[in-house]
Amino acid sequence: MEDVFLEARNISKTFVGVKALDDVDLTIGKGEIHCLIGENGSGKSTLIKIIGGIHKADSGTIAIDGNVLSGKDAIESIRAGVQIIYQDLSLFPNLTVAENISINQMLETNQQFVNWKKVRETAKRALSEIGEDIDIDERVENLSVAKKQIIAISRALTQNAKLIIMDEATSAITSEEVKHLFTIILKLKERGIATLFVSHKLSEVFEIAENITILRDGKLLGVYPSHEVNEERLAYIMTGLNLKSEPYVYEATKFSETPLLEVKNLTKKGQYNDVSFHIKPGEIVGVIGLIGSGRTEVVESIFGIDQPDSGSIYVRGEEVAIRNPRDAMRHGIAFLPEDRLTQGLFDVQSIGNNIVITVIKNFLKRSKLLDLPKKKNCEVEWVQKLAIKTPTPKNPANSLSGGNQQRVVIAKWLATDPKVFILDGPTIGIDIGSKHTIHEIIRDLARQGMGILIISDEAQEILDNCNRGIVMSNGRIIREFSDSRTIGVDELLDIVARRVESGAGA
Repeated sequence: MEDVFLEARNISKTFVGVKALDDVDLTIGKGEIHCLIGENGSGKSTLIKIIGGIHKADSGTIAIDGNVLSGKDAIESIRAGVQIIYQDLSLFPNLTVAENISINQMLETNQQFVNWKKVRETAKRALSEIGEDIDIDERVENLSVAKKQIIAISRALTQNAKLIIMDEATSAITSEEVKHLFTIILKLKERGIATLFVSHKLSEVFEIAENITILRDGKLLGVYPSHEVNEERLAYIMTGLNLKSEPYVYEATKFSETPLLEVKNLTKKGQYNDVSFHIKPGEIVGVIGLIGSGRTEVVESIFGIDQPDSGSIYVRGEEVAIRNPRDAMRHGIAFLPEDRLTQGLFDVQSIGNNIVITVIKNFLKRSKLLDLPKKKNCEVEWVQKLAIKTPTPKNPANSLSGGNQQRVVIAKWLATDPKVFILDGPTIGIDIGSKHTIHEIIRDLARQGMGILIISDEAQEILDNCNRGIVMSNGRIIREFSDSRTIGVDELLDIVARRVESGAGA
């Protein structure tokens, strides 16, 4: 490759006897857009951290512009032009846009006094370099995730970035915001700045990548020009499995016609208005809409997290009052939240404790002491049922991959024996193999008569796994389609982006 910027050769790394990377190579040219993919646990994060100087490789070399790095610290990589933008973006929410963009530069130059004029000029110049116009005096906590990403990119530019590594940059932004991010990446390319894009979403990989490196179990499986492979081929290389699945088909005659859940004219001022829909036994209903469309707020009201101002909720044909999550659980409703780490898991607690927390009262003896054998049997049962990959339920939840953590949260709610399961972003940040497994779990639950409601940003996920769907915008339902097989991905994305007139039916 001509004009090589980064060359990693024979990189190996072991943690506590586990081989995280085994003789891995990675080459990135100047201005190249390169994608790094692989399942959770494949070694992607370890490789990124070695390139960034956070971890030191056990063996192998990292060369930037032909100069071999010592790998002693992150400062060496930063000064060589490497910037990593992690999924959490590492911004200071209580500081302004200008302060966040300029702070790394001030720290690196060891400034003792703040030159506020220079801070503002630095921020304006960095934003203008990528054609962005954001109020530099606004506090970062008030901005969308997409704008926060722009600030993180602008901050990287203040430190003379020549390679920007983006770790799961699209996991929390909408499809429109993804397109805007890709526009910025292309602007960086024009300036000779390379991008290493790490993602689980293969459709996005093909949209932006020139070359794709695939890791599995710490080993390099290959480097492929994006025009020489397709999604199906990449998925097979990554997992060793054929992950194709047929669209979910609802068997209407198999179950009762009475809806398990129905909401009528649900309204919450400033969040959503006049929302009505139902879910029958065996149905998987999808809800899609931009962030801020009201989709999450509606399901939080159904689960009793936030009370609606008006409207009615019916469970199996009877109107119910749901004032809190306990009421929802008593009526057979379970809710998997969007953020599994902060809302779904006690990550330092054991896998077993996380699974039984929703039904802990079932294991209390008359003496109010826990029946430990009964509790253990429940933990083991759900670990086996959902094939959670752990040697023991005693391990902490944070020892698991993202996909296995999600299975723990699903197990926690299935232990309550729900009739309706609401899943908000069930596969966010999860690799393609785990994603396929979770989709199969959801389908199996529906086939057994459970009513499922999936909220997702991904049109393909909705169309593949839901028998019908709802599109929300500005707090309202703007479109419903009664058969997911009658609508395409592009058409659905157009509706979500409000490029098609709203209307009923599809």
